Amino acid sequence: MLELKNQFILAPIKLGYSKDGKINQRHLNFYEERGEHLGAVTPEPFFLDKGLREIPTQLGIDNDDKIPGLQKLTALLHEQGTKVIAHLNHPGRMANPKIPGNYHVSSTDKACENGGATPEKLDTKGMQGVVNLFTKAAKRAEKADFDFVELQFGHGYLLAQFLSPQVNDRDDQYGGNFENRIKFPIQVLEAVKNSVDIPVIARLSGDEMIDDGIRLKDMVKFSKILANQGIEAIHVSAGTVCSTPPWYFQHMFVPKGKTWNMASEIKKFVDVPVIAVGKINASEDIQKIRYEGMADYMAIGRALLADPDFVGKYLQKVDGPFRPCLACSEGCLGGVKGGKGLHCVVNPRVGEILPEPELTEDKKKYAIVGGGLAGMEAALTLDTIGHDVVLYEKEKLGGQFNLAHLPPKKESLKRIIDYYREEIENRNIEVHCEEATREDLMNNGFSKIILATGAVPAVPPIEGLDEYYWADFLLEKNLPKDQRILIIGGGLIGIEMASKLTDNGNEVIIVEMLESVAEGMEMIEKALTIKKLKNNQVKILTNHRVVKIKNTTAELEVDEDEKIKTKKIENIDNIILAAGMKSYDPLSDELEDQIDYQFAGDAKRVGKAQDAIRSGYEVALSLRN
Repeated sequence: MLELKNQFILAPIKLGYSKDGKINQRHLNFYEERGEHLGAVTPEPFFLDKGLREIPTQLGIDNDDKIPGLQKLTALLHEQGTKVIAHLNHPGRMANPKIPGNYHVSSTDKACENGGATPEKLDTKGMQGVVNLFTKAAKRAEKADFDFVELQFGHGYLLAQFLSPQVNDRDDQYGGNFENRIKFPIQVLEAVKNSVDIPVIARLSGDEMIDDGIRLKDMVKFSKILANQGIEAIHVSAGTVCSTPPWYFQHMFVPKGKTWNMASEIKKFVDVPVIAVGKINASEDIQKIRYEGMADYMAIGRALLADPDFVGKYLQKVDGPFRPCLACSEGCLGGVKGGKGLHCVVNPRVGEILPEPELTEDKKKYAIVGGGLAGMEAALTLDTIGHDVVLYEKEKLGGQFNLAHLPPKKESLKRIIDYYREEIENRNIEVHCEEATREDLMNNGFSKIILATGAVPAVPPIEGLDEYYWADFLLEKNLPKDQRILIIGGGLIGIEMASKLTDNGNEVIIVEMLESVAEGMEMIEKALTIKKLKNNQVKILTNHRVVKIKNTTAELEVDEDEKIKTKKIENIDNIILAAGMKSYDPLSDELEDQIDYQFAGDAKRVGKAQDAIRSGYEVALSLRN
């Protein structure tokens, strides 16, 4: 048995904080903040060789010089009574082709169908080299005082590339039928088990979610073999980084609970502990898995980014509501892929060197104008610091983010609004549901004003553009059906609106001035949404601009062959304007030289939800004294 202090394990999430493959203070801070209430922590996947990195900033276990830093991490977590798991993974053909010096090997010589380097098909000598990489890494993990080694058999990485009938096209003893395809992964397992005295956990994809890939029935059979080989536990995920990344990343676009069902099915056939994973981000998720006996342990990832005390709150060792993970992948996956390291949309302290709010000795009274994400985050943080807060919101708390959950499969975004509203109510923060006036702000004893008044649509100079809709068009009362709709602007808002409108039988035409659409959209959402729009015959005109609207006709201009040509779109029923946003500031001129004020969120600089929340937090921190 794993013999952990509880059922909860931090899943191996890439942080992207290392400059040299070694542990640094950012890693220690991140894991220490989350480790106290967990049975075990799995740091991010370690690279086994510098030429096998997935990201340039990944942690390594390829050399003995990594051991001292890893020992610092294990000692830190052991002080909390928390065990530590070393996750070892060989990416095979999925090593990042953009990293200089990376090399690519696999069971095949074919590249991933969705892009990547063409790998070298491993021969027996190369396979032995892979075995050596795993065993040497496992020995280093043992020297660094890890309690367990976890081997990655899933997610489309090297060992899964042997297991998968879709990828493995060999005609030797390691290809063909199931028994041959499992030989090399089992060789790796046996070699690792023989090289160390610490227990070994297997992580696998219960199903790759593609017809000709690894399926659940095969993984049930494989799990039985792993159990007979003396594996300590089986950790059941899903998907492949090559073919089905939404399942691999457990994106908001895939249904919750599928991976738990896979774990439950495997659990029926093995006598070793099973670990469930995948969007376990609410107390009811834990309850379901526990009381239906779906798994023995739970690996939790992004919920612990959003709220480091997620498990502590569930165990009633920490007070307060859960700050919810939205499963959006915007800050976590987006931050790592963008080279900034792991961040989180809803938790501004992830990835940033920002202190926790501390109680002030100089209590003051502040007004916040605007109850969107920035305003609500500022209100909570100022309240935590100990200041009195009055929040003005002319409509309802949440601001424009109240519309963010309306596009298809984005319902989870509403959870952050619900969280803020609940916290504001529980803390008895004073809220005025009215538009703040100069008199309100000048005559109520405020020390300073935070202007979090958000942004409004930017209206381009288009002749005849007098009537148009914005994102509020997606509200049920406004949502059209079977109409011909022109969307001016192909950014994130325009693309999301098109996705929703096509679901209602509308014919949609998108006109975008730039060369491409969906700029700034999270990569998985972008790929899936653009694919959907193409399948639904949405017409997307890039490098075009609308110059005139007359009745139901739009006149467009496009540069072709160094000449400006004119086109027309006729019989338009409705126009949606999604040409960007601009800061909205109705008050600063009236307050200038009268009272001190500060901007937050989109009122300061138009950005995304993550920017707004961080801005609100930072502004509030700056007012501690």
